[in-house]
Amino acid sequence: MAHMFEELDYRQTQLGELILRRRRVLALDRDVVEVILNDEHLMSDMFTASEIALARLPMERMTSDAPDIVVGGLGLGYTADAVLAHDHVRSLTVVEYLAPIIEWHRAGILPLGAKLAESPRCTFAEGDFFALALGDAGFDAGQPGRRFDGIFLDIDHSPDFHLNPSHAALYSDDGLARLTRHLTGQGIFALWSNDPPDEAFLSRLGAHFARASAEEVTFFNPLLEEDCVQTVYLGMMENPD
Repeated sequence: MAHMFEELDYRQTQLGELILRRRRVLALDRDVVEVILNDEHLMSDMFTASEIALARLPMERMTSDAPDIVVGGLGLGYTADAVLAHDHVRSLTVVEYLAPIIEWHRAGILPLGAKLAESPRCTFAEGDFFALALGDAGFDAGQPGRRFDGIFLDIDHSPDFHLNPSHAALYSDDGLARLTRHLTGQGIFALWSNDPPDEAFLSRLGAHFARASAEEVTFFNPLLEEDCVQTVYLGMMENPD
């Protein structure tokens, strides 16, 4: 890269200033692509283990022969890409609130290029995941009430640290109950969190799913010179045991 820092795009959005940038991280000896929202890091390709695990962990437990999946939050696309790595996935709907992020994927300027945009199994849906999850019609405007085999969510920082206060309703008992209406009888809900497991949320999740677990995802951060722990929560409509 010719520059230590490069701003790739800047947009004013309904949530504030959105910046796509690339910078050189000397400690990693690589370029890193980041999305900044109102001076706060929203997403980065510096470490992607937990974003990939958000797809890998529920897909390992998926029983459908041709699952239909929803991913809430497109981001840099690593969760969606990990879903599509499973050839038996029939369809993937990615719900993203910020239109510029969808545009960046279609333009091919992100690390995964236009891979997702060009996949015939993948559909980008611009919309509010939380409103759709809490509503009756669900995630497919062309087929209201359609149920999915997997709903994988990576938007908020954690179940109690939200990008927008309106998101809090989904993590309540009523919100989780509403979410289950959009899953098939063998469906799985998976949720990314930047924090270690939260027992209070895990207990609430267990009240609405036959089986609930919190899977720790540990990776080494050479910048901090220590292991970091993030979490993928899983709620399964049926108990495989």
